[in-house]
Amino acid sequence: MLNTAIKAARRGAAVINRASFDLDRVSVTEKHFNDFVTDVDKSAEAAIVEVLKSAYPEHAILAEESGASANLHDENEYVWIIDPLDGTTNFIHGFPQYCVSIALQHKGVITQAVVYDPTRNEMFTATKGSGAYLNEKRIRVTRCDKLADALIGTGFPSRDLSGLDEYLQMFKVMTGKCQGLRRPGSAALDLAYVAVGRLDGFFEKGLAPWDIAAGSLLITEAGGIVSDFRGESDYLYKGDVMAGTPRVFGQMVNVLQPFAGSAK
Repeated sequence: MLNTAIKAARRGAAVINRASFDLDRVSVTEKHFNDFVTDVDKSAEAAIVEVLKSAYPEHAILAEESGASANLHDENEYVWIIDPLDGTTNFIHGFPQYCVSIALQHKGVITQAVVYDPTRNEMFTATKGSGAYLNEKRIRVTRCDKLADALIGTGFPSRDLSGLDEYLQMFKVMTGKCQGLRRPGSAALDLAYVAVGRLDGFFEKGLAPWDIAAGSLLITEAGGIVSDFRGESDYLYKGDVMAGTPRVFGQMVNVLQPFAGSAK
């Protein structure tokens, strides 16, 4: 199943790469305020779904652009969770920080994960119980054990700005606690960066399952921890995510727990 997900990610990335050479011809639609979709998102998703459905026609699909497949319901054994282009705004501007994210959920548990960065040809993969990899090389979270020494990734709201003041407060508090805070604009890739050790932690609110699913498995298979802001494990469909190395994670909980349920 992982090999099929890798094939699908490469097929979607091929669509993205072709379009990246002529961004002026990309058709952009604003779904909501500051929430964009391009014809590239839709074409990449179609290419990914075609590969997955050809291999596993009985599996259900949950994807950002097309939503849930007709056969998705609570009793589904297998569900593919797909973001064909995480970081669409970056892509539109030619800012090379975006990725394809594909995860497989089996009986409610994420068991396969692929995050592919087509600009750097970096393929992050994980199978539950078998570790996490970057281009077939085993990866681990960093050994950072102090939040004061940590580089932390985050994301800010761009669509619903009603919680912006709370985010700014979180930014202020976390900036005073860590070594540096980064906001690259692709949550799935940020989570992969925690898994590979380029970031020591990550937090964001208001994410969708397709932003989180693959990256969360990468982190846990790389030795890190993922939860919501309260330190609980039911984050996937809640959308509030915090992740990090084991010791940094514990210190992040203390900083971010007061914001659980407050910002949107």
